[in-house]
Amino acid sequence: MNMPSIVRFYFDADGRNDADTLICEQGVVVDEGTRHEGRDAIRSWPQRKRVNTSPVSIEAAGDDNSFWVRARVSGQFPSSPVTLDQTFTAENRKINKLEIV
Repeated sequence: MNMPSIVRFYFDADGRNDADTLICEQGVVVDEGTRHEGRDAIRSWPQRKRVNTSPVSIEAAGDDNSFWVRARVSGQFPSSPVTLDQTFTAENRKINKLEIV
């Protein structure tokens, strides 16, 4: 799979549970309809600590800074594992928005 470096960087940091590397200071994560805004909120985003995420496919979502990723997510939650769509938007080599559907 040809993965842009910013997305590969995200998944590597996610595997290390490294919120400071994952997303910019003012970043936003939208997961299960809940908005987590800013690095402190993202650090305490409870779902993040209980899952393993592996990208299955990726494609550009309009420009060089937006990507759509389909990922297999497993962990301690009902219906695990599931395949979810994630939309990444990057700015200055960090993710500034991640929306999980």
